[in-house]
Amino acid sequence: MATYFEDFTPGQHFKHWPGRTITEFDNTWFTLMTMNTNPLHFDAAYAATTQHGQRLVNGLLVLATVVGMSVKDISESAIANLEYESVRHSGPTFAGDTIYAETRVLESTPSRSRADRGVIYVETRGLNQRGEEIMVLRRKVLLPRRPAGMTVP
Repeated sequence: MATYFEDFTPGQHFKHWPGRTITEFDNTWFTLMTMNTNPLHFDAAYAATTQHGQRLVNGLLVLATVVGMSVKDISESAIANLEYESVRHSGPTFAGDTIYAETRVLESTPSRSRADRGVIYVETRGLNQRGEEIMVLRRKVLLPRRPAGMTVP
């Protein structure tokens, strides 16, 4: 179902479902595919000597997963993602962890230059299976406005 700018209001909250369990394969494949050479993500012996004692899931994989989980509810009809204002990794993710995401609409602003669109400003949180926050990000999404005469389903 298409979403339009008018479907979002400040304070609105979405819990994205389903979650996604990150496997060792996911982490190794993503890390090597993106040419990230930090052994913390793919060298178990090295990672065992670090503060976490095990391999960490690549933070960009966590970011991509959290944003991807929000697409159906937030940006599936987007004209563009305009800005990732901030991304903060607030906790580690390990192979076997399940990631969940939730989004809160912070602002909605009609475009000043084009009447057929508007911008929503959202904050999305990534949580692990224990409900611990692992990531917070804020982004701005450009969405089409509902065409004149179109009724809300």
